[in-house]
Amino acid sequence: MKSKLDRRENLDILNWLEPIDYAPQQSDYISRQQPGTGRWLLDSADFRTWLGTCKQTLFCPGIPGAGKTILTSIVVDELTRRFGSDSSTGVAYVYCNFRRQDDQKVDNLLASLLKQLVEGYSSLPGTIKDLHDRHKAKRTRPSLDEISRVLQSVAAMYSRVFIIVDALDECQASDGCRTRFLSELFNLQMKHRTNTFATSRFIPKIVDQFKGNVILEIRASREDVERYLEGHMGQLPTFVQQNRFLQEEIKIGISEAVDGMYVRSECEETYSR
Repeated sequence: MKSKLDRRENLDILNWLEPIDYAPQQSDYISRQQPGTGRWLLDSADFRTWLGTCKQTLFCPGIPGAGKTILTSIVVDELTRRFGSDSSTGVAYVYCNFRRQDDQKVDNLLASLLKQLVEGYSSLPGTIKDLHDRHKAKRTRPSLDEISRVLQSVAAMYSRVFIIVDALDECQASDGCRTRFLSELFNLQMKHRTNTFATSRFIPKIVDQFKGNVILEIRASREDVERYLEGHMGQLPTFVQQNRFLQEEIKIGISEAVDGMYVRSECEETYSR
């Protein structure tokens, strides 16, 4: 009974820390992935080096529609499959969204990363309970500095930490939010064995902040586009499904036309034409 009560109390504390849960988004994005796509990224020398070397940053910019978010979900899925049963490795991620900027200030983003890293432990660290107890009676929220300090202490409990951030360009830029968020991530990486993976559109102010790190542009590979189209041929008229030559012509034509973009609506629009 006490164990059940403790788990409920821990869950309440974690939800108090940050109510936003990115897991449903991850499940939604990875469900949209056409099986077999994204291997070009996972098999690339840059990704393998990032995966196998501590304190590394891999920045992956791309044009709108290049498939950055789906590829991010593939990276998250790869990491959770590799390290899901490894209690010494932490994995945390956020999906930035301009529609949720009010809920994605720098303290919310850091608190979400902290919450996910804490969830990887069988028991709640004392630093989290102390933070909760200090603010519970006063009904106040922890400051950015408090969250940052606790995040540092929790990251130190792991042998390795992977942090994944999608769509930095949709992270709030006003009040220095995005700059401070990146500064906190780089500081965490400098002090602990933390690797960072991030995506964004080609925004000069963002790209400049990743100078000196490995930059790998995300573009829809021809193989991925063709695999996606192959998986959706069943949506086309019967006469197309019965004509393999026509299917190949469609795949080749669309693959050449998308020019690095990989968006379902684009493909469907081309189908309709």
